[in-house]
Amino acid sequence: MVINLTTGGAPTMSVEERLQPALQLRPEVASLNMGSMNFGLYELLDRFKEFRHDWERPYLAQSYDGIFKNTFKDIAYILQSCSENQTRFEIECYDIGHLYTAAHFLDRALLTPPLLIQSVFGLRGGIGAHVEDLMHMRRTADRLFGKDYVWSVLGAGRSQMPLAAISAAMGGNVRVGLEDSLWDGPGKLADSNAAQVLRVRSVIEALSLEVATPEEARTLLKLKGRQNVGF
Repeated sequence: MVINLTTGGAPTMSVEERLQPALQLRPEVASLNMGSMNFGLYELLDRFKEFRHDWERPYLAQSYDGIFKNTFKDIAYILQSCSENQTRFEIECYDIGHLYTAAHFLDRALLTPPLLIQSVFGLRGGIGAHVEDLMHMRRTADRLFGKDYVWSVLGAGRSQMPLAAISAAMGGNVRVGLEDSLWDGPGKLADSNAAQVLRVRSVIEALSLEVATPEEARTLLKLKGRQNVGF
């Protein structure tokens, strides 16, 4: 498989702390958010009254007055620090401005094509999860990057599978998993990441499309190969 490590970490971590997995383990792919943003999870406090762990309630509550920090300086620091590792980045774009930020770093030659643009929809503080939002992101990315990018879609919560289906039908790629949604259908919690992967695979194949193998993905994204990672 292709293993993708985060540089997002948590809002409570410094950029130096967030960078360590990608810096030390030299993965083929690492995620990289294209900007600072409000990242509101506090509304879950009204939906759930019981929590399993003591840290959950205060962690959700702090997002009402918190911000995920990723300045231009932070992004440049991450890109420059990982340049010798030949790690490519999953460019996470939570709003239209993030696409322009990616284009800025492409112009500065800190990013090299093909870009893996992960459009993220439905998180409080970012772009919405309406199909018109998805189309706006796609049109903007097409205009900024032309054929120099690979497009993927991440829908948060209940929008995960519908937006994945629309993306696949449009020729895009998809991301699913428990990080972004806990659901495997209306009112049904997913048992695992695998359950969501199997469901979206069934959607892809129902559209007469095929799921790429890891090696095909490596070719598509021009990855360095699993023999060149640090783990």
